[in-house]
Amino acid sequence: MKYNVAVIGSGMSGIMASIYLAEKGLKTAVISKGDPICSVSSGCIDIAGTGSDTFLEIEKFPAEHPYHKVGKEGIADSINYFKELIGKYGFIYSGDIDKNRSILTPIGKKRTTSLVPFPMEYADIKEGENFHIISFKDIKDFFPSYVVINYPGTKVSVFDAETDSTLGIATKMDNEDFLLTFISWINRQNIETDKVGIPAVLGINKTDSILKKLQEETGKLFFEIPTLPPSIPGLRLYRKFKKLAESKGVCFYGNAEISNFESENDKITEIVIKKPGRPDTVSADAFILATGSFVSGGLRFNKTEFIETVFNIPVYSPNSTDLFNKDFFKLGHPIEKAGILINENFKPLEAGFSNLFAAGSILANSETMKYGCGHGMAISTGVAAAKNVEEYLK
Repeated sequence: MKYNVAVIGSGMSGIMASIYLAEKGLKTAVISKGDPICSVSSGCIDIAGTGSDTFLEIEKFPAEHPYHKVGKEGIADSINYFKELIGKYGFIYSGDIDKNRSILTPIGKKRTTSLVPFPMEYADIKEGENFHIISFKDIKDFFPSYVVINYPGTKVSVFDAETDSTLGIATKMDNEDFLLTFISWINRQNIETDKVGIPAVLGINKTDSILKKLQEETGKLFFEIPTLPPSIPGLRLYRKFKKLAESKGVCFYGNAEISNFESENDKITEIVIKKPGRPDTVSADAFILATGSFVSGGLRFNKTEFIETVFNIPVYSPNSTDLFNKDFFKLGHPIEKAGILINENFKPLEAGFSNLFAAGSILANSETMKYGCGHGMAISTGVAAAKNVEEYLK
């Protein structure tokens, strides 16, 4: 099949790029090996750092950080574009792109972020503010006792959903009878506080109506607390975003392992997808590489060198003597700097392909964990790469 653009990777950067291009009238495909990392994320949009002002934080980032190739105006425009896109489909994000806020974690600590999905709107707990926790019997990946340690005045009520997984509970919440039973139980708990925290299990497909009914029937302000992965808010975001892209005409190739590619002169002409029997081929005029970093499989290390796993293009890496002499579990490990170096047009340097662009966490010097810029950088570089593809195809 022939397309104007083929995007490799269905994470936030890849889907944002595909939607932008499809809205510009370009025939676009997304090729993905599996569900992306964003599907197990908190669903929040981290833009930058832990300070109060996101753009002040970005100014402190080193000059080689990909954000600086997007620019302040580009970052703001792309994230507002994301909010507008997904908001039209009933998935409202609250918060300010130039301000940070906090949410509660499943162990009762505060985590800094910028934009939060609507079920977390009231999750920014102030000093001395009282709230109640609703938990579930034997639930995994949520720890109300830790919340109580950090907020001693907090009381906990435990409901037996007859399943101990967050996915199982969220699936049950989509059932009207289960929801009514749950609401009836809540009203018998005589909860005294206005705010009620609950693990992120308020449905998968009907979260907006579930939250509205909960608040109307109980008179309380509910807020979700994201659990450890797999996180339901990330799954909701990915599914909603994928449907949105499909509604724009984007074609998805799922569970697609790329086995090879073809090129002519300085252009990639097609990629080959492994299949039983005869392989599939996807041809395009331009390609966007948005496969993510090591966790997503976009990069790997083979004992002696870093490898980009689709086109085998050069990978920047810090001094290899530093890589294995530092604690992997501390922020700022040098391996986070590894990735693809790009020029001002988001084309990989020294790749040798004039129609290849890159976006997202595969970009060198991203250090998304260190700088707290995961989804924000994915969105803004995805849109930036797409704009450069649009210009290239003109």
